[in-house]
Amino acid sequence: MTEFKFLLLSEYESSSVYKYLSSIGSTKLMSGKIESKYLSQFDWIISYGYKHIIQKEIIQAVKNPIINLHISYLPFNRGAHPNYWSFKEQSPKGVTIHFIDEGIDTGPILIQKKSKFEPFDTLNSTYLKLKEDIETLFCENFMRIIGGEIKPKKQIGKGSFHLKSDLPKGVNWNININKI
Repeated sequence: MTEFKFLLLSEYESSSVYKYLSSIGSTKLMSGKIESKYLSQFDWIISYGYKHIIQKEIIQAVKNPIINLHISYLPFNRGAHPNYWSFKEQSPKGVTIHFIDEGIDTGPILIQKKSKFEPFDTLNSTYLKLKEDIETLFCENFMRIIGGEIKPKKQIGKGSFHLKSDLPKGVNWNININKI
């Protein structure tokens, strides 16, 4: 049996996503900007908390669609700081695994999960919970995704989008979510 080769675009080396991928195949972690010269050596590319926009030529050059792990319930809160915006705009809270397309967090959805929080939670504690939710969802479903058992679905509705610069200055990440 051939070993899978994964490229994880992420800064989260200690994540369960990295540990899981490393347990089922050869995994390279990259936080810098991806270059096309690396692509042919990987079977699957997974983006998780990746800070760079993946260019059209990269998306078109890969063997399989790039999988993205996003801590929002798409189509709501595409882009930066989705956790903050879900509370500020009172939109659904959750996590989404989707294929990357040429837009920002607009690709077909593979699987989603809504997340629930306690009244005493803060932006920081909800962020950590969302990370835990997306990592668990990924590890439980990855083999089904790459095996084609989970069919991608087009995103429905307009949702919302935010740039990094949209975040108000001085946000207190320890603020109670009921005070946002």
